[in-house]
Amino acid sequence: MTRPNFKLTAFAALLLGGATPALAQDICGGFGNNGQWIGGDEASSDIATADTYREQMALVLGGNEYVSLFTLSAPTDVRVEAEGRGSGDPVIDLLDSSGGIILSDDDSGGNAASRAETTLDAGTYCMSMRSYDGGPMTAFVRIGRQEQEPLTDGIDTGGGSAQTGSCESATPFGALGTSVSASANETPYWSFELDSPTAITITAENESADPVITLYGPGETYIDENDDYDGLNSRLDVTNDLAAGTYCLGVRALSDDSAPITINISGYDPAEALQALYARGEAAPPLDGSVPVTDLGELTSRVRQDVQATEDVTWFSLDFADAGLLVVEAIANGNSDPWLVVYDDLGRQVGLNDDYGDGLDSLIAARLQAGTYIVGVRQYGGGQGFIRLLAERYVRAQ
Repeated sequence: MTRPNFKLTAFAALLLGGATPALAQDICGGFGNNGQWIGGDEASSDIATADTYREQMALVLGGNEYVSLFTLSAPTDVRVEAEGRGSGDPVIDLLDSSGGIILSDDDSGGNAASRAETTLDAGTYCMSMRSYDGGPMTAFVRIGRQEQEPLTDGIDTGGGSAQTGSCESATPFGALGTSVSASANETPYWSFELDSPTAITITAENESADPVITLYGPGETYIDENDDYDGLNSRLDVTNDLAAGTYCLGVRALSDDSAPITINISGYDPAEALQALYARGEAAPPLDGSVPVTDLGELTSRVRQDVQATEDVTWFSLDFADAGLLVVEAIANGNSDPWLVVYDDLGRQVGLNDDYGDGLDSLIAARLQAGTYIVGVRQYGGGQGFIRLLAERYVRAQ
């Protein structure tokens, strides 16, 4: 999981209890300056003394985040949660008063909800909530003490694993560039050594297990966490050199804690990481021939293209001679589940969609200026699927 893009949806917050924005001050290193007090104001947001949990409802638009603020007047065992409405999939980060990430979570609440429990010292904290796929989402956020009623069900302990042990009992991993395989129940922690400053990539693979990985530095200092980078598999790219020393990798399974998870730790390869972003549609490929892009030519009215889609994005380009409205549809056929993204020729995302309306089809509509645009489509969830791609251009009536 990369560090969140710290942008707040200000106007799109619907709050239970009439919570108000924080006054301008340096909250969580500046990240929480436009956040919302979970109890409506600072005095009512002290979770250590609150008579019950505090809760808000927020509408997050694409690419933005919602920040809830709370305080603790004494060390407290707290629970932070977010549960999306409908198909919403929230991701949460808990930050300390300086803006450092204490923990992150995606699916530990069960049914795509987020949940984390920890013990915190007295102070001011921020909980950030965003949509996993970057789309709009309405969600409830709740912060309370661990003895108070939870918002989410949590992971079924019969199918997934709660992490046990600690980095002190971690199993040595071995040399960088190698792989190991063990279940999360068998080996919840791995340790490895860096002899010199090194940037690294860590992957954890087995979708039956649905692994979550957490990287800790010397002294069990939290560094980063990831869940569901590639389908249900996980990946961490640490692009800045980590200092020489001993590191620890925590491994959890959200589904089957007895399923073997293949862990690979290797040096970070920027070229490979960039190709992975192209394959996932998280970055637009260059139009220099280094990545296959099918040129659909100038879009004058309508063009149709059939795609035998896989989990890797298939790319197309099209040209707009004049300004107009672009409508792109990816229509499911058979057992396909299309995912769709559009970029301009500078790599700026124009739109992204999965499951438009009540079905599995995807649709993007955007008003565009003249230029070249790049369209990517893939089969969501892996496997293969037959997808019909339709692009239409509309112009203003004269």
